[in-house]
Amino acid sequence: MPEKKIKHLEMIEVIIERMAKNSFQLKGWSMTLIALVGAISAQGSDKKFILLAFIPILGFWALDSFYLQQERKYKQLYKNVAEKDEAQIDFNLDTSKATGTTEEMKRLCICSCFFSITELCFYPIIAVALIILVIVLKVF
Repeated sequence: MPEKKIKHLEMIEVIIERMAKNSFQLKGWSMTLIALVGAISAQGSDKKFILLAFIPILGFWALDSFYLQQERKYKQLYKNVAEKDEAQIDFNLDTSKATGTTEEMKRLCICSCFFSITELCFYPIIAVALIILVIVLKVF
């Protein structure tokens, strides 16, 4: 494989790796924050305080979806660069220039990322657990 193409693909790989790492860290931070709010609420302070935990769940979910969207865009760019000839390599990292099939481009939508399997297996489950905690603590 030509050297310019390899370098360009490596640059994109680093960005994809960083987006995946950011997403993983967000999940860790959200779990820590929710556990902290739950512990404070269960300790005897105002039990309605636990309702504030729903705000960071939505915030982290939206931010995590953004990182997933960026990761998917760079994966599409990677695919585009891999298909290029050596003479076409320009080291451009602009994901707005990424092309693909209609189905591939639909996956790049923020809504598609927000309701992706990786997001739906994490944030709604935390929200349900929080709702159960609210019921157990008899907040209302």
